[in-house]
Amino acid sequence: MEINAPDLTKRAPRSPRVRLGGYCLLPRMLDKGRAALVGRNGEFKFNCPLDQHFLKFTGIDAKALSRELKKGKGDGEILDWVTKNAKIKSSLTAILAWSAYQDQRAPADLESRTFFNEYHKSMAPNREDVSSWFDLLDIDDHVTFGGNP
Repeated sequence: MEINAPDLTKRAPRSPRVRLGGYCLLPRMLDKGRAALVGRNGEFKFNCPLDQHFLKFTGIDAKALSRELKKGKGDGEILDWVTKNAKIKSSLTAILAWSAYQDQRAPADLESRTFFNEYHKSMAPNREDVSSWFDLLDIDDHVTFGGNP
C-alpha cells in the first residue's frame, strides 16, 4: 500500500495546534509517523516525548498506530481507528479540554523552564509572546526551514 507521507526534510510536520477529531498533536504525530515509514522524517521523531502526551491520554500503542499508518490509511481512517481502539475513552468535551490545556502547557519544573528559556533565547530572543511549549515548537519549525522568528 502506498503511504502518502510528507517530506519532513523539506518542511515541518503540521503544527501541534492542528486538530483532528478535537485532538491536538495527532495530525503532527501522523505526519511524523508516515514520514518515518518512508524514510523522510529528517530530524523529526515519531513517538517522541511530545507524542507521548497523546498516546497516554488515549491509551493508544505507538507500534499499533504505526502499523495502521503502514496500511496507507488517511487521517479520517486513522481517527476512526483511534476512536475504536483508544483504551481510554473520552468525550468530545474532555478531548477539547485536554487539547486546550496542551495548547497552553508551559514548563512545569525548574529544569524544563531553564531548557525552555535557553532554547527560546537561542531562536527568538526578541519574541515576548512565547510562553507555551507549542509556541516554542511553532517557532522552531519555522526557523528550521528558513523563516525569521
